[in-house]
Amino acid sequence: MAVKAVKEYVFAPMDTQEKLHGAQLTYIGWIDHLMFCAPFAFPFPPDMPFGAILEAVLPGSFGQHPDFAQIDWSQAEWTKGGRPFHPDPAKSLAENGMRHKDSLTFRIPGLTGIKGTSS
Repeated sequence: MAVKAVKEYVFAPMDTQEKLHGAQLTYIGWIDHLMFCAPFAFPFPPDMPFGAILEAVLPGSFGQHPDFAQIDWSQAEWTKGGRPFHPDPAKSLAENGMRHKDSLTFRIPGLTGIKGTSS
């Protein structure tokens, strides 16, 4: 059923990049791994190398999953905003074209969750 607001709902966003001291929110989800029910949100500096996400961030977020130890990042299939994305680990997030509130997903061929259940 459609819902229509009785009056215009206007507000100042509380999660602008300026309010995050220049950090940009980046949402990251792992396809075929529903043990993590939603993407994680991270505040990253735009000059952070993309490779730091792989080396320093994702192990602490997704590392408890049994599949994580099997990841070969060279095989990762990334999307940004639902479109194929080919990040360069040596370049910064900004140099990779990433912006505030971008949504990334990654999929690793052959890894489909615990015993292939997508969990």
